[in-house]
Amino acid sequence: MNPSASGWINKLLTDVSKKDALFNIDKESFYEALRDSGFIYGSNLEVVEHTFENKDLTEEELCKTNLCLAFLYTHKTSNSKAEFVDSVIGFYSTIKESKNSFFQGLLGGKKSSEQLEKIIHKRVQIDANVLTKNFNYFVINALLYIDVLAYQGYLKNETISIEYLKNLEAAITSISLEVLNAKASKNKYDESLIKLFESSLRYQNDTHIDYKAAVAMVKTSKEAYYILDIACMASWSDAIIDEKEYQFLVKLGQDLRLNSERIQQSIQSVNTFYTANKGNIALLSSKNIVHSFYDNSSKMVYKLITRNSKRLYQELKDSKELMVLLTQSTVRDLTKEEQKKVTDQLLDIFKSIPSLAIFLLPGGAILLPLVIKFIPKLLPSAFDENRIKK
Repeated sequence: MNPSASGWINKLLTDVSKKDALFNIDKESFYEALRDSGFIYGSNLEVVEHTFENKDLTEEELCKTNLCLAFLYTHKTSNSKAEFVDSVIGFYSTIKESKNSFFQGLLGGKKSSEQLEKIIHKRVQIDANVLTKNFNYFVINALLYIDVLAYQGYLKNETISIEYLKNLEAAITSISLEVLNAKASKNKYDESLIKLFESSLRYQNDTHIDYKAAVAMVKTSKEAYYILDIACMASWSDAIIDEKEYQFLVKLGQDLRLNSERIQQSIQSVNTFYTANKGNIALLSSKNIVHSFYDNSSKMVYKLITRNSKRLYQELKDSKELMVLLTQSTVRDLTKEEQKKVTDQLLDIFKSIPSLAIFLLPGGAILLPLVIKFIPKLLPSAFDENRIKK
């Protein structure tokens, strides 16, 4: 099976149909297998449950395979009567109609495995020319499990709530912020990332989502497992979980109503995975993951705005209010009402520029404060008439 060549999904479905073992394990064990493969951490190093040999597969191909197998397991263990390929395309079509135009040109028309291959390729790869590998690992692919959780809800209700996606993303951001704040010793990159997450929460929501509200948004055991694993991953950003972080993770697990064994397993798993695979994960070659994440996030946003500057300039010229607010954001803090206006109007612009629709995907909203920071600097001519003297 070659996930980079046409026909790979049909090949996968045919081969998996001969291997019932994958679908005979319970849901908790399957989640743990996904985590062991690296899928939950956004660093795919093997095929889940060793369903296929993966000696020649690239990291991107492993990610595609694991995402497809996660969807397939979810479908097989549900009561859905819908055909698998049709149901996954239907799921992404629902997200497209409600949330963004990222899959524009891929959806519509007759559903087919080839169409699903293109969707999964787009979802996993995003844009190889823009996203650095480090960023791709840390944010986009680590949040792919949100798609799986949302797909599970889609199969049950035949629709998907965009509020669900927003709430889960906000919960992850808020809890990750708490993890960073739990560090006994913070460097300038920790502080920068904390500010980024705090700004992100303000721009994502009318009201601040604090830790208590974030925990309350977690409804199912799989969501709780996932949130705790993401928190453990964030704690490991400096290659060590100190005592203060450890105590926070234990409290988080308890607040998520997980038993002690599960909490310890989650903490131990991230330590084992990253320690054992340090030489195989590009992100871990950095002395400080937070340093890499913040720098790569900034570089990515800078590139996206620069490459789309002409189109952005035209869109901004048609939105005088947004230009004024973006200019004012450089010299003062915007009110909550103003922040919401900026967010809503920017997201509308992103919908019209396909390569900027990445900011509408799970995890993308975290970067909105960087977009707001860079636009006036990178497109100064658009703001000359509205320039505010300090």
